[in-house]
Amino acid sequence: MITGNIVISAEWAVHRRLVYRGRVTVAIPPGARALAAAPQDGMTGTTAPVTSVDTEELSALVDVLGRGCVVVLGGAGLSTESGVPDYRGPTGIARNAQPMTYQEFTGSPEAQRRYWARSYAGWPVMHRVRPNAGHQAVAELQRRGLVDAVVTQNVDRLHHAAGSDPVVELHGTLHRVVCLACRVVSDRATVQERLAEANPGFEVSLFADTDGDTTSVRPDGDVALAESMVAGFRPVDCLDCGAGPLKPDVVFFGENVPKDRVTHCFALVDAARTLLVLGSSLTVMSGYRFVRHARKHGVGVVIVNRGPTRGDGDADLRLDAPLGVTLTAAVQALAPASRPRGTRSEEIADHSPAHGPSHRLP
Repeated sequence: MITGNIVISAEWAVHRRLVYRGRVTVAIPPGARALAAAPQDGMTGTTAPVTSVDTEELSALVDVLGRGCVVVLGGAGLSTESGVPDYRGPTGIARNAQPMTYQEFTGSPEAQRRYWARSYAGWPVMHRVRPNAGHQAVAELQRRGLVDAVVTQNVDRLHHAAGSDPVVELHGTLHRVVCLACRVVSDRATVQERLAEANPGFEVSLFADTDGDTTSVRPDGDVALAESMVAGFRPVDCLDCGAGPLKPDVVFFGENVPKDRVTHCFALVDAARTLLVLGSSLTVMSGYRFVRHARKHGVGVVIVNRGPTRGDGDADLRLDAPLGVTLTAAVQALAPASRPRGTRSEEIADHSPAHGPSHRLP
């Protein structure tokens, strides 16, 4: 068992093959350790407390990853260990934050003022968060050619910062701003500078801890402010058309993900052998539809998340475990020169009716 020290116990630390649900899986090599409990250089945030990770389930996950042709669907749970809050999951249950909807944002200048005042206060903290061990592990799996692409529901750009490529930002990113009038996109850091110039008396340091503390920041990267403070805040207009309003280039609740982006994600799932869901409760159909699509089209589904998910009944393998320690242990259990064992089409042919059972995971 993997305990709070994240060390694989002696009885598993030997060269042998394991059987999981009637399927032969790869062995966990001697001395494999997960170092995810400690932040990487320059990382802010904390790692979720570790209880245990089942070694047989970890071995099955290693087997799936070792076969390659994996597409990752990442959720908020992957970023909580960097200190980014979530709406759901173990760290989000006690939070009473209600996200601003697209209809609310576009419906009134007052709502836009409120959003930008809160975002202005929260941006310095969100701008400093760093990838955690889970992001680093996913990027390493991509470098080894085992993960083909990452589809993230997060808007924090931590996958990019960790070195992942390609990454599809399903819900956009807080690091870009779009003008709703002329659709010109600008950099969020530049908008922050313009907001500072327009609001010289608005002291960000009152809300953003210089050490990068994220306890007061909400899941959308903003900070709750008194209406009296919001009332005096001045949003800025678009530099290109002089109008606006400006909106973060993210998909708000009540807004649709662009159709071409969804189509691209479906194509990635179609080309995969396995859809690996990391840190998502799959409560919102925006992400869950890819699990349903994978299930319908014979693509394996593996879920690693703290707590139950909407897709548990669709999963071939389900791990209720901390992301950072689990993914780091899995990467370290794989040989450094790991490469995919063949294309998905080859595997489907090997498991066609003439050759035996379906290619789906057991």
